[in-house]
Amino acid sequence: MTRLLSRTFPSVKLRDCNFKAPDFKKSQTQVPISSSSSQQSQENSKTPKSKSWSVYLILSTTEPIKTYVGITTDFARRLKQHNGEIRGGAKASSAGRPWLCACIITGFTCLSQASSFESKWKIFSRKLPRRKKDEEMSQSDALLQHRRRALEKVEESLECSHLETDWKI
Repeated sequence: MTRLLSRTFPSVKLRDCNFKAPDFKKSQTQVPISSSSSQQSQENSKTPKSKSWSVYLILSTTEPIKTYVGITTDFARRLKQHNGEIRGGAKASSAGRPWLCACIITGFTCLSQASSFESKWKIFSRKLPRRKKDEEMSQSDALLQHRRRALEKVEESLECSHLETDWKI
C-alpha cells in the first residue's frame, strides 16, 4: 500500500522497516534543582498571574428595553465600550445605548469557566417561558425577572458556590 501511495503521491516517503525509534529514556539526564531556583518558583506562585473573569448583565435605557449578557476581566472598561465612550463593544449592544449594569457575577478563574456560565445563562434565558406581563410591572422589570429566573436555573445546574452575584438593579 505504501508503494502505491508513493508512486501516486511522490512526496510520501517509503518507510524503512529497519528504522528504530530513539530511546529517550536512556538519553534523559537528571538536573538537580538548586534551593535558589525553588525559592524563585515559590515567590512566583505567590503573585497571581491570572485575571479574574466576570459575567455581567446590562440593561438598555432606550426603547425597546433589552438586556445583554457578556464576559470580561474589566467591567468598567467594557461598559464604556458598550456605551460607545471608547472603541470596542459588541455590535448587538450599539442600539440600546446607554446601558446600565444590572448584575455582575465574579469569581471565575479562567475564560472557559466564564464562557460556559455565560452560554448556559443565555440558553436558559431563551428556553425559559416568559410570564405574562403584569400591568403594574414595567418592561425592564419583566426582563430582569426573566433573567434572574434563568440565572437561578444555571446556578442549580452548575457548581456556583465560589461565585459572588451582585444585583445592582
